[in-house]
Amino acid sequence: MANMFALILAIATLVTGIIWCVDRYKWAPARRASQALAEASADNVGEKKTGQPGWIETAASVFPVLLLVFVVRSFIYEPFQIPSGSMMPTLLIGDFILVEKFAYGIKDPITQTTLIPTGHPKRGDIAVFKYPKDPSMDYIKRVVGLPGDRVSYDPQSKTVTVNPACAPEKTCDTALPITYSDVEPSDFIQTFSGFDGNETGNGFWQKPKGETIRGGLRLATRNETLGDVTHRILLVTQAQSQASSYYQQPGQPQSTWVVPAGMYFMMGDNRDNSADSRYWGFVPERNLVGKATAIWMSFEKQEGQWPTGVRLSRIGGIH
Repeated sequence: MANMFALILAIATLVTGIIWCVDRYKWAPARRASQALAEASADNVGEKKTGQPGWIETAASVFPVLLLVFVVRSFIYEPFQIPSGSMMPTLLIGDFILVEKFAYGIKDPITQTTLIPTGHPKRGDIAVFKYPKDPSMDYIKRVVGLPGDRVSYDPQSKTVTVNPACAPEKTCDTALPITYSDVEPSDFIQTFSGFDGNETGNGFWQKPKGETIRGGLRLATRNETLGDVTHRILLVTQAQSQASSYYQQPGQPQSTWVVPAGMYFMMGDNRDNSADSRYWGFVPERNLVGKATAIWMSFEKQEGQWPTGVRLSRIGGIH
């Protein structure tokens, strides 16, 4: 869907641009010459002036706007909406974010081919990318593993271990410094559909620690410091291990992955509510769309529902 919109925008910009150029350099001079001839001829005094056809005027006036939108959206910043809770508490359902398109290379907006390399993801970046199993879908996760990293996840302690530089010809005994704060209750309660016969619906609700929701489960939180980047993550402390559903990389133990060259390992901050690289594997560099940098609007809402309010306090940079 995202690529289809980019294609439609590109075609609309091209068509209106051609009309604008032809009108400016061919049709408009011809109209002016015809008008001058009519005004100079005594036989044509009082005749209606030759004007610009309405469809040409519309196309020519729309072209600069379409061109600006196309350039900004394709190469500078593109807006995205957060539709799910997989990146909570960093990003909430209903957040509208700006993604820096040139962070990981200036790309063809249709084919995603890199035209000018400008940089690569760093550990801790929040990246938007094309879902490897369905490139028509945009996903957003945190970059945890870079090419050559060995990433391990312990579903019991819910901790990540990263050993850099694990290429076949290198050893990878040195671990990246990853630290965690103590686990404590978060401000979020998760509800589940069908709990005790009551259709509450799946949702995440921000409630003070003294409040409860029938059928709801309060999530836990702690800080995760991934190298130089510190961020909050959410946990379902009662959740059972899902390691049997993890992607099994050939030649590696369960829950351990070595990131191939040109690939990245992504994880959601809502660790027990995120379908990420643990389940479906790696993200090719060509799938990268850009780096999430700011929240420009935020609506209070649940997944698949209409907004019920505005969260102006969330507008600003993403950490």
